[in-house]
Amino acid sequence: MAQLRQPDWVVYAKRPFAGPRQVLAYLGRYTHRVAIGNHRLVSLSETAVRFRWRDYAQDNVVKVMTLMPSEFIRRFLLHVLPSGFMRIRHYGWIANRSKRAQLARLRQLLDQPQPLKREPETVDAFLLRVCHIDLTHCPHCGEQGLRLIQTLYPRSRSPP
Repeated sequence: MAQLRQPDWVVYAKRPFAGPRQVLAYLGRYTHRVAIGNHRLVSLSETAVRFRWRDYAQDNVVKVMTLMPSEFIRRFLLHVLPSGFMRIRHYGWIANRSKRAQLARLRQLLDQPQPLKREPETVDAFLLRVCHIDLTHCPHCGEQGLRLIQTLYPRSRSPP
């Protein structure tokens, strides 16, 4: 019975037209993306969320869609996996247990440098880019040079 359950896998793979980089870029777009990237957000307000999307039916024309925040969140949450589910499970040299050591060894064998670390975007920079809100300017008078001096907490809540 065990032998009957073993499928004979026949792998047919052609050379990619544009090379392995194009294949990795293609797969990466589908396996490592979120429902919507920050760069696609155009504006946010209490009444509307505007974002860019690509209309494949009309020759990949980039359009802007406006949704109510509740509808935007509803659509976004359709892409969130239930607890306990994993999108990708890695094996071999990229498995989590040995990934750091294996990647370092592979870079050494391939004579490749360590990738440069990029600093994550700050909240201030994100709000300025997406919402056009500058946290360094006073929202009432427009005076520049606001800085955090102290955080005051309600009496019922202690600081984190």
